[in-house]
Amino acid sequence: MTVFWILTGLLTALAGLLVLGGARRGVGGESTGMAELARRELDELDRLKARGLLGAEAWVTARAEAGRRWLAGRPETVSVASRTADPRWVLAGLALAGSCALGLYVLTGAPGQTDQPFQRRVDAWAGNLESLEAPQLAAVVARVVRDNPDDHQALVMLGAARFEAGDPIGAASAFRRALALQPDDAQSWARLGESLVRAQEGTVGGDAEAAFREALKRDPGQLGARYFLGEAALARDDHQAVRMLWGPLIAALDPADPRRLDLERRLPPADAGAVR
Repeated sequence: MTVFWILTGLLTALAGLLVLGGARRGVGGESTGMAELARRELDELDRLKARGLLGAEAWVTARAEAGRRWLAGRPETVSVASRTADPRWVLAGLALAGSCALGLYVLTGAPGQTDQPFQRRVDAWAGNLESLEAPQLAAVVARVVRDNPDDHQALVMLGAARFEAGDPIGAASAFRRALALQPDDAQSWARLGESLVRAQEGTVGGDAEAAFREALKRDPGQLGARYFLGEAALARDDHQAVRMLWGPLIAALDPADPRRLDLERRLPPADAGAVR
């Protein structure tokens, strides 16, 4: 906690120095730079005239043109008068902001609360699994897997928890490890495919399609695998494959199920042919 307050004070002081430095520099830097460029151009015209490379009439015309260009490109500036009391007001504002932040923390925070290491929080979560959210459950199961790396069921649970927690890449990793232990687990193949689809933002890529095919090879009743393989076939205009894959899926859904109605609407007609 002491280190925290030291760092907070240092950052506040640094912010104050940056604000004061910016206020001291003011807003005339750009105008000063343009004036310097104009002065150099006029000096160069004078040198050319002195060397006889520029006639008097051309010299007058060139100087007038340079002056017009500088005036046309000059930004409209506002004169800022810095007063002696300005830095004190800035520092007072910073001190007030810091005091308000500290007061808000004292009122709403827990200044005397000891640090809670991550593993201690996982211990607390492990004693109350029913009320955990998906990321917390994933942390608990990950520790179980760490202690029991060959626990197939724990790896499957870890994959499901990571999937629900919005970590499809971590979920795919867990399902791959589970399948390394039990390659005939059709459901894990299907969940692996779903994780890869989510990781690719809904696209059924080659790895996902291969996982879904492994799932159907081991269990033709994996309806989720049928759906995604049908999506991949539909993207290739393989209408015959779509009908073959989605036919059993449509038959398994209730006639009033909106998902069935959507699949029937998207199902290519029987005379649509195969791959075009």
